Amino acid sequence: MLLRMISLMSEWRKVFPQKRTSDRAISQAISSVCALGRRTIARSYLVRGGEGDWSSEYKLHSRSQWEAQALFDGIWREAIKYCPGEWLPLGTDDLRIKKTGKMIATAGWGRDPLSPPFHVNLQYGLRYLHTALLLPLHQKAEVNARALPLWFEEAPPVKKPGKKASPSEQERYREEKKKRNISVQAVSMFKQLRMKADQLGGKEKMLAFALDGSYCNRTVFQANLDRTILIARTRMDAALCLPQKEGRRRYAQETFTPKEVQQDEQRPWREASVFHGGKKRVINYKEVNQILWRRGGGTRPLRLLVVRPVPYRKTKTGKVMYRQPALLLTTDLTSERTRLLQLYFDRWQIEVGHRELKDNFGLGQAQVRVPSSVARQPVLTASTYSALHLAGLLKFGVLRSEELGAIPKYQRDKTRASCLDLIRIIRDEVVVHPELLPGDTKITEKSMLATATI
Repeated sequence: MLLRMISLMSEWRKVFPQKRTSDRAISQAISSVCALGRRTIARSYLVRGGEGDWSSEYKLHSRSQWEAQALFDGIWREAIKYCPGEWLPLGTDDLRIKKTGKMIATAGWGRDPLSPPFHVNLQYGLRYLHTALLLPLHQKAEVNARALPLWFEEAPPVKKPGKKASPSEQERYREEKKKRNISVQAVSMFKQLRMKADQLGGKEKMLAFALDGSYCNRTVFQANLDRTILIARTRMDAALCLPQKEGRRRYAQETFTPKEVQQDEQRPWREASVFHGGKKRVINYKEVNQILWRRGGGTRPLRLLVVRPVPYRKTKTGKVMYRQPALLLTTDLTSERTRLLQLYFDRWQIEVGHRELKDNFGLGQAQVRVPSSVARQPVLTASTYSALHLAGLLKFGVLRSEELGAIPKYQRDKTRASCLDLIRIIRDEVVVHPELLPGDTKITEKSMLATATI
């Protein structure tokens, strides 16, 4: 598996200006996977038995000239093979990384995503825009989809001027806020991903993005996107209408909301089968096609899908309760409903990827503050995460292999290889096969254990 992972990373040699720089990037990526405890740049250097000056490890991100998003090119070429059909299913979301350093220029206060719904808390940190390819592995076996990051970009909000700012500074802030908000940056990312797909073997495929509610707005849905499908969660009270059939008026006077469609008894519920949570599940939905959303989509025809809330009990004899319905708007008017619903259910895997990146790969733990390092170092972590999981698929296949070892009795059965399974395999192989590592890199069991005590 280590050989396959290094083979995927060999594409990085085209990204960096010199071979020794690319070797350092590959060594830093693999050693950060092997480090125990916090995944800082210093620990990844000590895992390789480094001594003396380690400034070159930090200069890799701050001074060396390389394009961060190009690290995913090798992942693109291999991952597209796992997406049969005419779609490339993608999930997009933004995430925050908690920081404490006050010398980081782009860090600021924002809403804590883990704050309770009844009290919004603030968190100091960094914001990034993330898009992952949702590999439809459930088409080959009974396993969940897998999210592989293909784009990871810093998306800092515009700094708000102080109370003593002049009227011209406040006006400039309002203008910049409109031009650089998260939705505008997401549209720019969609266009660049379309260009990437055309260059790397996906020219004939349609890009299908599954988005959360924060991207269901005018900026995104009225954007001119070539060969791109959007599906996003919308508000319960969004004012929708049908097109006016007669006269010069475009919008019908009568409006309705997704909540009213859900409660309308004259519209029958239909059944669809989607794979979610390890098995096929039957869900109920309603559909309204060829609708208009004046404040969001403008004159662009849209399609509404309402997924019925799922009943559940906290105990076997407890009261039956219901989860929130899924109210979805999509720009695709012709595709099969089950396909669109499956795409949105697979979007949950990008949240799983966020958790694994932070908990198992130490995303954001590197202690850097130079603007170029803050923007590029997390991209190296995200591309390493993609290379690890893709190498695991190439080596062991879709289902969990017996080569990964027996599952402990206290754990549930696993149908696919977990992130920790793959990390354990890499740690074992770098000790047994040090000749596979680039340059003079050498990682021993002793050096890995030493990092746990730092």
